[in-house]
Amino acid sequence: MFEQTGRLMPDHHLGPTRLVRAAALSASGRDLYLKLESELPTGSFKVRGAVHSLSVNLAKGGIREAVAASTGNHGAAVAYAAGLRRVAATIFLPTNPNLVKAARIRELGARLIETGADLSAAIDAAREWAASRDDRFFLHDAEDPDIPAGTATIGREIVSQLPSVEAIYVPMGDTALIRGVASAAKQLRPSIAIIGVVAEQAPAYYLSWQQGATVETGAANTIADGLAVSRPLAPNVAAIRELVNDVEAVSEQEMLAAIALLHEHEHVTAEPAGAAATAAWLKRGDPYGTSVALVTGANIAPDVMEIVRTLEVRRRSR
Repeated sequence: MFEQTGRLMPDHHLGPTRLVRAAALSASGRDLYLKLESELPTGSFKVRGAVHSLSVNLAKGGIREAVAASTGNHGAAVAYAAGLRRVAATIFLPTNPNLVKAARIRELGARLIETGADLSAAIDAAREWAASRDDRFFLHDAEDPDIPAGTATIGREIVSQLPSVEAIYVPMGDTALIRGVASAAKQLRPSIAIIGVVAEQAPAYYLSWQQGATVETGAANTIADGLAVSRPLAPNVAAIRELVNDVEAVSEQEMLAAIALLHEHEHVTAEPAGAAATAAWLKRGDPYGTSVALVTGANIAPDVMEIVRTLEVRRRSR
C-alpha cells in the first residue's frame, strides 16, 4: 500500500497529484514512488497541457471550437478543457478506438469522429477540419508549443514532493509529456536522470533518440495506444536528445505484468501506457536509489483488463 508524501498547494486549474511510495515493489535502498497522474480529471495527465494551451490561445480571441486528434486521452483532455472554457470540441479518433476513452470523450460533451486506420490518419483529418474555418483551433499535442508548459508542472511537483528523487521514468509517446517534465525537473535538479519509456512495438522515438534524426517506423502496433507513435517530429527529437538521459523499451507482456502488479499490490489502475514507466523500472533493476515512475492514465480497455485478470489468477495459483 501507499505511503503518501507531502502535497503542494493546488495551481490555478488543477491540484497536484499524489506521489506515493510503492511499498510492495520497493526494496531496501531501491525505492519506487508512483506519481498518480491517473487521478486527474479524465483519468490522464493530458488534461494539464490541454487546459493550459487552450487557456493561452483563447486569450488571443477568435476561437469557438477546439479540434484534436487522439487515441483517446488527449481527446478527452481537450474535451474537458473546452467544457471548462465553454467552447465546442470536435475530436477525431482512429476507427475502432478504446471504448472506455471514446465513451469518456462523449460524456464530456464533445463531438467524436472516427476516421482512418491509425492516429496519423486521424491527425490529417483533424487538421483539414480545423483549417476549414478560422474560428477552429487545432490543438495537436505533438506540435503545440504551450502543452509542455502544462506537463512541466509534473516535474516541479515531483521535486517539491520528493527532494531526494534521483530518477524519473516517463512514458514517451508524442514527447510533450517528457519534454515538460524533464525541462522543469532538470531546472530544479540538474543531476536528476530522466528515463524515457517506449513500447517495443512502437520504437520510432527510441530509434530517433539513438540516431539523432527522425526515424519513421510505418506502424506502431502496441496495446499501449498512448505510445503508438510512428511518425516523429524533428524538433521533438532534438529536444529529447538534449533532455533525456536514457530510453527503455518495454514489451507488451512487461506492460501487462506491470498493470497486474500495480492493480494487485498497489491498488492502482493503469492502462498499458500508464504502466509503462513502472514496467521499465522493474525491467532495469533500477540503478538509482530513489525513483519516480509516472502512472499517466487509468483508462484501460475492457479486453486488456481481462488479460490482466487472467495474469493475476495464474500468479495466485502458483
